Amino acid sequence: MSEAAEARKSTSVGKLAVLMVTAFMDMVGILMILPLMPFYAKSMGAGGFVVGILVSSFSIAQLLMAPVWGRLSDHYGRRPALIVGMTASAIAYVIFAYASSLWLLFLSRLVQGAGGGTVSVIQAYVADAMEPKDRAKALGWLSAATNAGVALGPLLGTVALRWGTPGPGLLAAGLSIVNIVFAWKFLVESRDLAEASAARSQPRVRGRSRQAVLEVATHPNEPASRLIWIYAIAIGAFQGTTAVLALFLAVRFGVTAKTIGYFFAYIGVIAVVTRAGILGWAVERFGEARLSRLGLTLLAIGLALLPFMYPLANPVLTYVPLALAVALIPLGTAFTFPCVTSLLSRVVSSRERGLYMGVQQTFGGAARVAFPVIYGYLFDRVIQVPFLLAAVLVAGTILLGLRMESYAAETA
Repeated sequence: MSEAAEARKSTSVGKLAVLMVTAFMDMVGILMILPLMPFYAKSMGAGGFVVGILVSSFSIAQLLMAPVWGRLSDHYGRRPALIVGMTASAIAYVIFAYASSLWLLFLSRLVQGAGGGTVSVIQAYVADAMEPKDRAKALGWLSAATNAGVALGPLLGTVALRWGTPGPGLLAAGLSIVNIVFAWKFLVESRDLAEASAARSQPRVRGRSRQAVLEVATHPNEPASRLIWIYAIAIGAFQGTTAVLALFLAVRFGVTAKTIGYFFAYIGVIAVVTRAGILGWAVERFGEARLSRLGLTLLAIGLALLPFMYPLANPVLTYVPLALAVALIPLGTAFTFPCVTSLLSRVVSSRERGLYMGVQQTFGGAARVAFPVIYGYLFDRVIQVPFLLAAVLVAGTILLGLRMESYAAETA
């Protein structure tokens, strides 16, 4: 490897490391409050259907803002877009801390969702900074950092409950402020601003975001469209079941707001180990296309097994099968989403990478809006149905990923 290539690789790794710290801190804040939200809403008289709408409110705001964030980051850079998004999260956490009614919980979710549209910006940042062959690994490492936040956040939220119900929200807001300062000081711009300036000087194609969305909807057989549909259906099924998972565990196993954090921490640890220790090797061994199908299979099996978990007289026979079934879910998502996103980044030009990452989040956001509401409604009637339906839908996306190896070879 030449000195210039080594320097580029070192710079890319440095950018990724700072982004990983930023994403980790952001996820810690999110997971401090997310497991508690269904219990807060339940204490205000909400059932599964209302909890589903509450979860969807975040996705509605994210859905509306994701393409906008993508275009803005293409034109003005990834760094300012990320900092503005983190500021919105800090405001949302303060609202959550003092929410005394359902409408304030909804407001906090909407504000955070508006800032959460920067997910596509983070993905575009990785695509900018890394070589195509390294993007799945980089996205895996980034996911490992965020899932470390998934492991730590619920535990911090449980500890913060000792300061009363405002504790988790206020602590999350404080961490967000620290994260903003860190990003302002250390996060460097990944976008080629000369290219962005040239793009701004050209006549803007009106309705390009809408056109890209329509292309995916009307041309589902195109490789990019298939990848976006896989992502959307899988993330919707996963998010929908996550919305009612705490309620399911409360009904079946007596989990409370004080113990749910340990359950989410378990999921987070598995996700971190998988993405940091296994994903890179698995990508090299199986390739992104095959590994994504394996991930979808594991996710579908894990979701299908959950409804058949029941408490038994023997604690070992109760929790060991439950732990094994649950473990398949973070394993499946760890193999699926980084590979699908990496494949998508390779089939679009760098000038429109942020746009298409935004479109992916738009379709994913639409699924995250619809699925939690539907699953919440179904949960109020038959608690097993949401998980079985999710398993069927995820299994169906495996068909969309067939023969993706040949296309990946062509782009390589």
